[in-house]
Amino acid sequence: MKYFSNTHSNLKTKRPSAPPLSLSQQQHHHHHRRHHNQLRLLISKIKTIKMNNFEYKLKLLKSSVKGLEMLYGSMMKYNATQDCLLLNQFIIACGNARKMDLAVFAYTQLDNPNIYIYNAIIGAFIRCFQPVQSIRFYMKMLRDQVRPTSFTFPPIVKGCGYLGALVLGEAVHGHIWRHGFVSNMFVQTALVDFYSSLGKIDISREVFDSMPIRDMFAWTTLVSAYIQSGDLGTALEFFDQMTEKNAASWNTMIHGYAKIGDVESAKCLFQRMPEKDLISWTTMINCYSQNQRYSEALEIFTEMKDKGIKPDVVTMTTIISACAHLGVADQGKEMHLYLMQEGFEIDVYIGSALVDMYAKCGILNRSLVVFYKLQEKNLFCWNSVIESLAAHGYAKEALEMFRGMQKEKISPNSVTFVSVLSACTHAGFVDQGRTIFQNMSREFSISPAIEHYGCMVDLLCKAGLLQEALELITSMPMRSNSIIWGALLGGCKLHKNLHIAQVAVDNLMLLEQKKSGHHMLLVNMYAEANRWSDVSKLRAKMKKVGVQKTCPGSSWIEH
Repeated sequence: MKYFSNTHSNLKTKRPSAPPLSLSQQQHHHHHRRHHNQLRLLISKIKTIKMNNFEYKLKLLKSSVKGLEMLYGSMMKYNATQDCLLLNQFIIACGNARKMDLAVFAYTQLDNPNIYIYNAIIGAFIRCFQPVQSIRFYMKMLRDQVRPTSFTFPPIVKGCGYLGALVLGEAVHGHIWRHGFVSNMFVQTALVDFYSSLGKIDISREVFDSMPIRDMFAWTTLVSAYIQSGDLGTALEFFDQMTEKNAASWNTMIHGYAKIGDVESAKCLFQRMPEKDLISWTTMINCYSQNQRYSEALEIFTEMKDKGIKPDVVTMTTIISACAHLGVADQGKEMHLYLMQEGFEIDVYIGSALVDMYAKCGILNRSLVVFYKLQEKNLFCWNSVIESLAAHGYAKEALEMFRGMQKEKISPNSVTFVSVLSACTHAGFVDQGRTIFQNMSREFSISPAIEHYGCMVDLLCKAGLLQEALELITSMPMRSNSIIWGALLGGCKLHKNLHIAQVAVDNLMLLEQKKSGHHMLLVNMYAEANRWSDVSKLRAKMKKVGVQKTCPGSSWIEH
């Protein structure tokens, strides 16, 4: 159906980047995924219903994209596009389906949108992580002199938090006072979350203390606020004060302990939970994974399945990542098989995790098979393949993949460039390496970090361009480390350049005075060149500064 027109062009704006998925958003994520899993079933049911039974069809549709388009077409046919009650539910469904262009089109066809329509479209834009659009509709609502309700403000306040817009949020807080909703529990809870997200924990506490009624969600929001501010002690105090706790409350506290690396406290809380939901298990799996306890993550995943809890996309993505870090190919393959048996859609999140898992386990062919089957590929996915190709010596293929990534309009990040420069190093592509290194800042506005300089030094040293490598090191905007000077020394050993080797060792002595490895390399280089006086001088210098031999059983060459 052709509904794309310029009727809502005045409302368009650049979509901000979606904030990272936090614990408080996981429940929404699970809910959204369930809608998509039912998409085909819903559409097939829609076709069997009479065309004029809009309400039943809308209930059935949920977040069906094609079904929503078909439904709106039938609404136009039967002149039902002015039914605000129906349009309210329709816009909510569009938000669930991430089909906000259709929602806006339906809005523009309304002669007199009421507050329920505005509330629906404002909330839908927030669920789609488009806060600017949400605020635009709020401002338009005020211009149209439509009076807000208590349901208007929580999503608007959340949108201000997404944007980090303190002044705007304070202005909305003023509107809340003016319209008499300052004592509304849901509005106040949104304000607690808003101020804490911007680091204003004292104001969050003031709002919380002023609440005449507090439900579990309000308490959990304050606990989360203190966790975000790094004050886990106060968070625990409020958690203990809660007379009633639901799974979300426990999950929030477990997440807080995971965040600071206190796995044992998180585990203790998890074991104390009276009832655990899917998010509880996923949070604990994340806790183990975030703290590099991947084997325990796999163990608790098995326990979760044994208790009849079915994992979702978030859980599976995390556990596949744990397999990747452990390098356990067999268990990784089992997870892939489980996904197929349980009918999981291999979307960008699971697909990227599988690509990375197979790559880290050294099964490059399977990694590429999954990669090429993915309809949508994110930056992490591209980086995993490029890194894997480079590590396995397929430098040309890695560079081709890098070019393909740019053709797909995926902007590389600093991780991408480490892999690409490493590929150039493995293959000895000096000119290409230079160009890519220069283009980091010129084309992509990425300032090279010490890892990128290290790759370039390694590339130049292997090619015998030791003077250029030395000049690059001395031009670095940051202080070079022992790894970079060690790479230069290794290049000098390979190409028998004693002069620059001495410079490298002098700098290494400033960084690692007591270590003998680099000094011994130079001693051996002098010995191979029959420069025995230099051997003696260096030995004396090492003894003077107290350099210790790392291999007690070895002997120094003497003359």
